[in-house]
Amino acid sequence: MKIMRRDNESSLSEFILLGLPIHPEDQGMYSALFLVIYLTTMLGNLLIILLIRLDSHLHTPMYFFLSHLAFTDISFSSVTAPKMLMNMLTHSQSISYAGCISQMYFFLSLANVDSFLLTSMAYDRYVAICHPLHYTTIMSQSLCVLLVVVSWALSFANSLVHTLLLAHLSHFRDNIIPHYFCDLSALLKLSSSDTTVNELVILLLGTLAITLPFICILVSYGRIGATILRSPSIKGICKALSTCGSHLSVVCLYYGAIIGLYLVPSSNKANDKDVIVAVMYNVVTPMLNPFIYSLRNRDMKGAMRNIFIHRVCPQ
Repeated sequence: MKIMRRDNESSLSEFILLGLPIHPEDQGMYSALFLVIYLTTMLGNLLIILLIRLDSHLHTPMYFFLSHLAFTDISFSSVTAPKMLMNMLTHSQSISYAGCISQMYFFLSLANVDSFLLTSMAYDRYVAICHPLHYTTIMSQSLCVLLVVVSWALSFANSLVHTLLLAHLSHFRDNIIPHYFCDLSALLKLSSSDTTVNELVILLLGTLAITLPFICILVSYGRIGATILRSPSIKGICKALSTCGSHLSVVCLYYGAIIGLYLVPSSNKANDKDVIVAVMYNVVTPMLNPFIYSLRNRDMKGAMRNIFIHRVCPQ
């Protein structure tokens, strides 16, 4: 497909997504791979939501947050994966201006929801281990609902600010985005307008939505570690690992990808690195989360076994 660059600066009706940095002859293989990953993400996270819904033993704050995290992962992956797969299969790289802005908005929103939910789950684990006698009082149903509502509200408000600021950038030097989705930073690089305000807002809101939650998670696990060390025992350590292991694994995957994207020095192929890291936390991580929580969590495995025995294969 021949891509025409725009020499004149003008408002655009569509953008061209260059997609993944792969050879054209490998498109079929990669499209099949990403289709399997996407379907696995859908089925795995839907299974988690179903198990939590059906098993009364999982009606606790931890699994309440986990069900919302699973729903967020489904939505997060669905923002980009279907369009990416369609472009790979049809060899069409265009996306409308409205579709591009909408994709960017929901991508940012759901990425922030993930961050806030992981922080809420870290706080839940902190209370469970450091204040076990007051756990049911502190982690009340009203607090859990409030944390989830605030997470969604702050995330969508955050993304709305970025979207409104981007909408004011009326002229673009080019319509070619070297990515597989409409990334905010890639769009700003195409603009011929002054993006100083946009970059300051990204720094400020990024600190509030990503950095501060990450610091809260670190503080929570620091307090958990201090509590365990005050009464070191094999039983206590095993209980803490059982309680926090799955969540810590997901935190490492999520924030590890973000650190790799923004803090690791870029090479000459910076765009390729950005695309690959984005695939990791937008496509691969949502698929891995169900496996992490089901394989490392005795409650989830027990719920799966009970549902299978009593509902699928009744005596």
